[in-house]
Amino acid sequence: MSTQLKQTACALLLILGVLSMGSAAAQSSVVYHLDNASIQGLKGLRNIRNHLDVAPQTKIIVVTHAEGVDLLIEGAKDEKNAVEYAPLIAALKSRGVRFEICEITLKNRKLSKDQFILDAEFTPSGVVRIADLQFQDKYAYIKP
Repeated sequence: MSTQLKQTACALLLILGVLSMGSAAAQSSVVYHLDNASIQGLKGLRNIRNHLDVAPQTKIIVVTHAEGVDLLIEGAKDEKNAVEYAPLIAALKSRGVRFEICEITLKNRKLSKDQFILDAEFTPSGVVRIADLQFQDKYAYIKP
């Protein structure tokens, strides 16, 4: 192989490496904020599903507090009692979505961690978590 051909091949590999790094860095990260399951629950889960259908590489964290944690209670359904949330959440969880519950809300509402579906994680403070994700981790903010 000639020197010029080797240099061209190396240059192309370098360009491809830089382009692939750029696309990985361009992956978006989004925090969905839910504080009222009866108003935002089904709509929020559908928004997240649609979001991933269009942009499947998006990193999504759902942070719940106040009445938003009701979305993640075992057996919870939408306000019309027609749709159970757990299967929708499990489907999103399988696509990489994280669901977090505010522990301050648990304390204030006298709820226990064992009341929630297994797909849920816990965070000390929902609002602090949202602020940290936005400011420190550069997550986009969506409140359905």
